[in-house]
Amino acid sequence: MPGGISHHAKDILFKSLSALYQNQALDVYGLHGLPRIKAVLPAEFPSVRADERRADTVFLLEDDSILLLEYESNERFLDNHLKYLDYACRILHTYYQQDKRIRPIRIVVIYTSDVTSAREQLDAGDVFLSSKAVLLSEFNGDAIFHAIEEKVQNGEPLTPEETMKLILVPLMHTRFDRQTMIEKTIELAKTIDDEPKQLHIIAGVLTATDKFIDRSYAEKVKEWIKMNKVFRLLVEELEQEREEMLKKVMQEKEQAVKQAEKQKAIEIAKNFLDVLPIHEVAKRTGLTVAEVADLAKEMDK
Repeated sequence: MPGGISHHAKDILFKSLSALYQNQALDVYGLHGLPRIKAVLPAEFPSVRADERRADTVFLLEDDSILLLEYESNERFLDNHLKYLDYACRILHTYYQQDKRIRPIRIVVIYTSDVTSAREQLDAGDVFLSSKAVLLSEFNGDAIFHAIEEKVQNGEPLTPEETMKLILVPLMHTRFDRQTMIEKTIELAKTIDDEPKQLHIIAGVLTATDKFIDRSYAEKVKEWIKMNKVFRLLVEELEQEREEMLKKVMQEKEQAVKQAEKQKAIEIAKNFLDVLPIHEVAKRTGLTVAEVADLAKEMDK
């Protein structure tokens, strides 16, 4: 794949995240009672304004509600909730346009260890927004990392919960600075024997720490990712999916054109039937004699 990371890199990370989170519970965040994750959804939503707004992660849950998952390291609760309100409006509009119904939206905000308390509501009279805060300052990142590191070094497989915890370790309370913890987590992930699990974890870390990670280091990680066999397979899979989608679109377009031409021929045939015999109408319009005969019968009714 010449030219650095593939231009499909974002799609690859998205696909990898989908595989990681699908059918997973949200208990690892302390969110008990929520439906399991059904799929990861695109996090970019169009707006009538020219600015670009992108949510951190958006999930479709098993009850068909939408979970907006945000990562924050500040206490600008009012500004942040206004931002979430904007996201929610765009999400509602996007999916209403698609299936003409309003999907329930849940908002969960994961606060890094910099934040020790959080407000969960924006009350603007008739407009009210509520979120659920997850404070990673309450998690012992050093202990979690050490326990998972031991399992990896012993060649033991990680549970889904451990995998998701490892992704969040760089944002938890630890004795290391955040960038150091990001690097330690990614380097540990590289030593996991399971290549798909490697890619899932690294994709998760890159997504969860996108607002905080050193950009030059992130590019180095992406360069390493592109050498991963699973990554290359996912590239091929995505290319195949795009080709199949393009083929389907072309077939549908061709079918629509043929249908339009057929309808035009039928309208012409209707005008000719009053003055020409059936076989002559068929010859001039390209319809079969049987089709013209059936059309004549319909017109006689």
